[in-house]
Amino acid sequence: MSTAQIAKTKTAKINKSIRDKVFQTSVSVERSYEDNSLAIALFGPHHTHLSRVEQKLDVTIHARGNKLTISGLIEGVNSACQVFEGLHQRLQKKIPLDLAEVDAALRMIQSPKRNIADSNLVIRTPNRLISPRSAMQAEYLKAIDDNELVFGEGPAGTGKTYLAVAKAVERLARGDVERIILSRPAVEAGEQLGFLPGDMREKVDPYLRPLYDALYDMLPEGQVEKRLENGEIEVAPLAFMRGRTLANAFVILDEAQNTTAVQMKMLLTRLGENSRMVVSGDLSQVDLPRGTRSGLRDAIDVLHGVKGIAFAEFTDSDVVRHPLVGEIVRAYSNVETKRRTGARYEPEPQTDSGNNVG
Repeated sequence: MSTAQIAKTKTAKINKSIRDKVFQTSVSVERSYEDNSLAIALFGPHHTHLSRVEQKLDVTIHARGNKLTISGLIEGVNSACQVFEGLHQRLQKKIPLDLAEVDAALRMIQSPKRNIADSNLVIRTPNRLISPRSAMQAEYLKAIDDNELVFGEGPAGTGKTYLAVAKAVERLARGDVERIILSRPAVEAGEQLGFLPGDMREKVDPYLRPLYDALYDMLPEGQVEKRLENGEIEVAPLAFMRGRTLANAFVILDEAQNTTAVQMKMLLTRLGENSRMVVSGDLSQVDLPRGTRSGLRDAIDVLHGVKGIAFAEFTDSDVVRHPLVGEIVRAYSNVETKRRTGARYEPEPQTDSGNNVG
């Protein structure tokens, strides 16, 4: 190593030491809010929002009237101030605030990109306003706005399908598209649907239920039924997309990991004029026969770098369901990583407590 490199390394270590000492310094700052009603909403019922910020950022918060005093290490205090600033801006825009949105802001500030303003992005649907709850969700929404085709890949509970349906409903309500087309691979790509009882809708409904659930969450029940009847919303298995041109539509393919490469190419080439398409799936939950390559994996490999196509890769840190879901996803991911690298996986031995019966 040259003398210049040695000097550069020493300088970097000194700078890091200085930064560490700064972040270890305790400080106390005050924030006040002129509008008492906004302050009450910001603090939360029984100050639950303040308690959550204290817990997650390791700071101490005292509220007196419409004033806050935030104490702790500089990094935590700065993060808390940014969280409250972002949440206050949300309230000023008359966007509702609850504990889930506080968690979203905390998740944003603790991500490497630390863009708290992203938590104030809003999807407006007739039933509710929907905001991103992680940094990757915010990137995903921006990608859908900016690109004609978006792939969202990652574990369950990260909001891939839900946010895509929300964007589709928003665009339909605004008149940007004429219809929404929702599709999933069902019963081995749909080829065996004829063996099930009932008409076509009764045959496919069990496989498309998650898409219906999202629709009913964003639209009044009467509107969902009316739009399904007049064709403004179409829910169909993937096999029924062959030979069509999907123009003036917002197209969503869910559970895309269970498509074959041929099926995926078939759907992607259906995209017509003034249409958007979102493809979502989880490559850790492929149910295809052994040896069959997932169409989602194939498309990500083939289309990477193509202009007009964006890719959003979610991880277990983006799980926004019950906190335990994130831990479950993380545990399975760790085991799968060990198996792929050839490491032997052994479950923890069960201790005999002496209470076994047998």
